[in-house]
Amino acid sequence: MKPDEIQNILERTLADRRLTRSEQQALKAVLAEWNPKPEERARVRAQAFAAARASLAQPDATLVLEWLDDFLKLLDAPPSGPVTPARNQVAEAHFSPGYACLDKLLALIDAARSSLDVCVFTITDDRISRALVDAHRDGKKVRVITDDEKSFDPGSDIGRLEGAGLEVRIDRLPAHMHHKFCIFDRSVLVTGSYNWTRSAAEYNFENLLVSDDRRHVEPFQRAFEDLWKQLNPRNLSP
Repeated sequence: MKPDEIQNILERTLADRRLTRSEQQALKAVLAEWNPKPEERARVRAQAFAAARASLAQPDATLVLEWLDDFLKLLDAPPSGPVTPARNQVAEAHFSPGYACLDKLLALIDAARSSLDVCVFTITDDRISRALVDAHRDGKKVRVITDDEKSFDPGSDIGRLEGAGLEVRIDRLPAHMHHKFCIFDRSVLVTGSYNWTRSAAEYNFENLLVSDDRRHVEPFQRAFEDLWKQLNPRNLSP
């Protein structure tokens, strides 16, 4: 394998500061087919350190080091025989009225290991809010982006989330922040029309799509990070 091909893999997987499951499986397949010699592994290790070093000036330096650790573990792992092609683990669709969407959201919040990036128009369903607060208290990093006007609606749970210590940012623009998506552990995406309200579960015709395909996850993660940088923390009063 040529150095520029390795460099392309490094840059592509480092873009979101995380080796997703599908990326790890793909890299295992590449390394199993290539079976690099010790000197070639040393060269790739040097390239990986150089790529990480170039990114350490960014605010998410800790994530860069986690990416480097995951990459080197794959590089140094002994050959394990034929590797099956990477396949998505999650591809689901859920619909309301009914509790399929709500139940899936609650299950994903509970199963998240380290982070939840929430970007939704409005949150009024206490069942979801309680789950987010519990995730925060369990040490998971929970960030919430929401619409400024809706955050002060009667029944909005945004003030409650702030009071529990969750990070919240709002748009402060004439137009609405109308997204409805969440990313769990930077690897599983939930999106669709489903608002995080009781009406969405009990009355409305809504949909929820769940995917861990990095072609879906990564653009949404970038969109979240861009919004997070642009927006301001919400004040507790209008």
